[in-house]
Amino acid sequence: MRVINLSSGSDGNITYIEADNTKLLLDDGLSCQETIKRLELIGVKPSELNGIIISHEHSDHIKGVDIFSSKFNLPVYAHEQVWQGLDDKLKKVSSLNRKLFDGDFELQDLTISPVEVPHDVKCFGFSFSQGNKKISVVTDLGHTTDKIIHSISGSQIVYLEANYDKEKLFNGTKYPLSLKRRIDGPNGHLSNNASAMAVERLAMSGTRQIILSHLSKENNSPDLAYNFVCTELKKDGIIEGQDVRIDVATTSNGVFFRLK
Repeated sequence: MRVINLSSGSDGNITYIEADNTKLLLDDGLSCQETIKRLELIGVKPSELNGIIISHEHSDHIKGVDIFSSKFNLPVYAHEQVWQGLDDKLKKVSSLNRKLFDGDFELQDLTISPVEVPHDVKCFGFSFSQGNKKISVVTDLGHTTDKIIHSISGSQIVYLEANYDKEKLFNGTKYPLSLKRRIDGPNGHLSNNASAMAVERLAMSGTRQIILSHLSKENNSPDLAYNFVCTELKKDGIIEGQDVRIDVATTSNGVFFRLK
């Protein structure tokens, strides 16, 4: 298996996951043209994909889905309740390509396990498994729960949200107070502090590669998120680069992570 983030953040989110006989996208929040460009950079043709999985209805996760699916006749998989918010947004996705799931499902040689996460719309994180190999992607959640951590435990690689620095969010002047409270609320996004606590639990469960994801360009930065999380881990005796590896996803193509 291998995985690469093609874009992460409020401007658009796409993650590419590949197994022996499966190639798929988790979300597609960039234009069709830009999605094709990002895939070309990693040597993947859109026609090779087996489908697109959607986490939730927000535009930074579905912007390119309608045209991309229609152009390349790709099935789109979403939870049945997520589809309720997608029906009027993905009008070009054919009825045959509208795939519903409610629990774990198989796609070629991958087992895909959704876990609901607390957000202001129906939203899911996912684990992708092939044999003893497991990769998880969990973003757009206001807080973690034991169920979420348990669901993604055992993953060798986890993409985990670290959306904002709380001090930077509330000291900023661009957002109204109502939006700041929504972001910081239980159904908003995950702060650097909350992310660090989740990273600690995952590291203690055996995860060795974590990629901080979905950073706010207004209320966070790659250096700020990375340094904060590493400092918090060190307080509890977990050393980055020794006990766990921390990377940060950005709006550009990331690097491939491989599980052999």
